Amino acid sequence: MELNLNRPICFFDLETTGVNVAKDRIVEISILKVFPNGTKESKTWLVNPEIPIPEQTSAIHGISNEKVANEPTFKELSKEIYAIIQNCDLAGFNSDRFDIPLLAEEMLRAEVDFDLKNMVSVDVQTIFHKMEKRTLEAAYRFYCDKDLTDAHSAEADTNATYEVLLGQLERYPELENDIKKLAAFSSHKRTVDFAGFIVLDEDDNEIFGFGKHKGKKVLDVLDKEPGYFSWLLNADFPRYTKKVLTQIKLSKLNTKLS
Repeated sequence: MELNLNRPICFFDLETTGVNVAKDRIVEISILKVFPNGTKESKTWLVNPEIPIPEQTSAIHGISNEKVANEPTFKELSKEIYAIIQNCDLAGFNSDRFDIPLLAEEMLRAEVDFDLKNMVSVDVQTIFHKMEKRTLEAAYRFYCDKDLTDAHSAEADTNATYEVLLGQLERYPELENDIKKLAAFSSHKRTVDFAGFIVLDEDDNEIFGFGKHKGKKVLDVLDKEPGYFSWLLNADFPRYTKKVLTQIKLSKLNTKLS
């Protein structure tokens, strides 16, 4: 089976210094780019995160501080990586909740204006959990009848994720081989900022997805409580969340001016 594609899709996986989207950094990234004609390109980079990798994290993915000490930083790689994924859709395993938000943080930290407005993303883990509720290793065994012997290697996980999605399409006839529909099926909620702090309601209004203003329209809160915007920009939220908030605020200002 081949994916039914209108444009390329990039399967990717990150190994990182930890799981905090706002603070942790990438130490390895692998991208498998699949084109509409079925051809594939794959590339993997080790990355110097410029912060220490905790021992307990190195124990999981096997990447030590010494291993990445002489590797390029993400900023040095950012334009090359962005050139590969630009104008493509994205896919990964738990990518909507972790890999994409963290990649967005790294891109913005590197001063690359990363935006996914014209892209969709397929989270293979969500499809798996909705259908079977297991881990990547179990998914690989279940759908592909193979053992993932090099788990937590970004390249192995990336290729396994691609094969799992093909296996899911084979197994579930109700899943349509269409990237936009797979993206919709694999999404948890309609997020605006990747991390889920800002989401869309049934009428496509941006609302807060957390805290004391959860469920309230962003523009209403910013109008009634201007100080909340300043607090959000100075608090420990992902850069992309702050970028989205700023865009929402500026759009209201532009509307008033016009």
